[in-house]
Amino acid sequence: MRICGLQKLTLLDYPDHIACTIFTSGCNFMCPFCQNSSLVLNIDRNVEIPEDEVLDFLKKRVGILEGVCITGGEPTLQRDLEDFIKKVKELGFKVKLDTNGYKPEILKKLVNEKLIDFVSMDIKNSPEKYPLTAGIDKINMDLIKNSVDFLISNGVDYEFRTTVVKEFHERGDFVEIAKFIKGAKRYYLQQFRDSESCIQQNLHAWGKDELIKFIEILAENGVKAELRGIEWGEKDYV
Repeated sequence: MRICGLQKLTLLDYPDHIACTIFTSGCNFMCPFCQNSSLVLNIDRNVEIPEDEVLDFLKKRVGILEGVCITGGEPTLQRDLEDFIKKVKELGFKVKLDTNGYKPEILKKLVNEKLIDFVSMDIKNSPEKYPLTAGIDKINMDLIKNSVDFLISNGVDYEFRTTVVKEFHERGDFVEIAKFIKGAKRYYLQQFRDSESCIQQNLHAWGKDELIKFIEILAENGVKAELRGIEWGEKDYV
């Protein structure tokens, strides 16, 4: 495992659980709004944390932490992800996986072997705008759809989420997203927050009124969604 970050405590990353978050290096997407650019670009420069060091930390947190979030980058690119998760599960922790869904065969294997307790999958945009939003030239949307349908029908606990960026998302996109994830039980729209760690600078967030409108559009098209990470002041994002 190429582990390049460890957040020792989080109350946010794993719903309803006290957890830690492990950051893996490398990704098959290059989303312009990604907050973890160091895990996507120039990955050979990242300082890695030895797996044994992470496992030793977890052993000391047995009975204190409830879960481990594995994020990235894109964790499903790690060739020894399954072996690492087995070691984490042996310590008694629940495991949450963050993924872009582009490796459905790996996602299915981990879920079917009961190694994953919760999956958080990004929905980048409407199918037509996926390559633009993911920052790559071509995307096989059948792979993304495969992961979406699997999560909806399998029974493992999951959520879909979209980070909403003014430069990439507009009202019509959420009509198409609703069609794409029809039947989803949990979907969140996350407000984009600009920072120096983003892959692309000078992107912008939609304000709360427009985000609420997106939620209404989703509801009109059969998908219940909630907002996450919203600043509820009067600040207007332009």
